Amino acid sequence: MNIDRKDDQQVAKGPADYFTGNVTIRGMFARDEPSRVTGAIVTFEAGARTNWHSHPLGQTLIVTDGVGWTQVEGGDKIEFGAGDILWCPKDTRHWHGATPHGPMTHVAIQESLDGKNVTWMEPVADAIYLSDAASNQSP
Repeated sequence: MNIDRKDDQQVAKGPADYFTGNVTIRGMFARDEPSRVTGAIVTFEAGARTNWHSHPLGQTLIVTDGVGWTQVEGGDKIEFGAGDILWCPKDTRHWHGATPHGPMTHVAIQESLDGKNVTWMEPVADAIYLSDAASNQSP
């Protein structure tokens, strides 16, 4: 058994090439082959969000704190909160992040395919991020 103690985990600022606003990434991990699992604990400050992106084998988000929004391209913006688990299907263009009102933290888990676990795209425009109130339907 190996334990990555919280105080020993690397902490990085979410790169501006992939995120809007202040984002902190902690405890990034990738398991040895044959496993393809990768993940991290990601905290979004109020108003922060990912760029549009997709994952070759999908993504699971386990929300541990706060309230956030997510949207699949062409779909409604959906609100989620602490305790919710989100599943985004493979190769589905989407974004997620905090609301403008407070921070949100989630554990992100995805698998790599041919060494790649994400395809990053352009930032989510403020007009899309702030459009229409989020629905409370399940993601």
